[in-house]
Amino acid sequence: MINDNPSTPELAALLSDLVSVTHRLTRIAAQATGDSTSPATWRTLSVLSSFGPMRLGELAKQSRVSQPTMTKIVANLNEVEWIRRIAVVDDARGWQIALAPKGIAALADWRARLGSALSPLFDDLDASELDVISRAVDLISEATELRAPSDSVVKAA
Repeated sequence: MINDNPSTPELAALLSDLVSVTHRLTRIAAQATGDSTSPATWRTLSVLSSFGPMRLGELAKQSRVSQPTMTKIVANLNEVEWIRRIAVVDDARGWQIALAPKGIAALADWRARLGSALSPLFDDLDASELDVISRAVDLISEATELRAPSDSVVKAA
């Protein structure tokens, strides 16, 4: 049982387990959909969906890829019209990358396919177990959604 102190080793272990199991869940879902799109592509679209337009360097950082890799991802996303480039008003050479309507639709479809692919694994859950998952999703969303792209999870001691 976790005590009221949010910095307990038990909490750290629980969160570590949560990250591991959600990575496993994501891999299972991605494999079940049969989609060959790079996970970095979906991560990039998700970052743009969560935080809005940003420059290429920041997008690379948030998507956890190098800037040259992000340049390729953006070129591919631009080709399929999933993103759009927005000129930065105060920088004639600057651009921000934003989701385009086709990108929003593609991301929504991907997320729906992930959910459909995972549903059979959880078909036998009862209403109270589904409520636990729903509450966990709400708690995780609340804890992570207010964090801006430049926020660091790790605080200096």
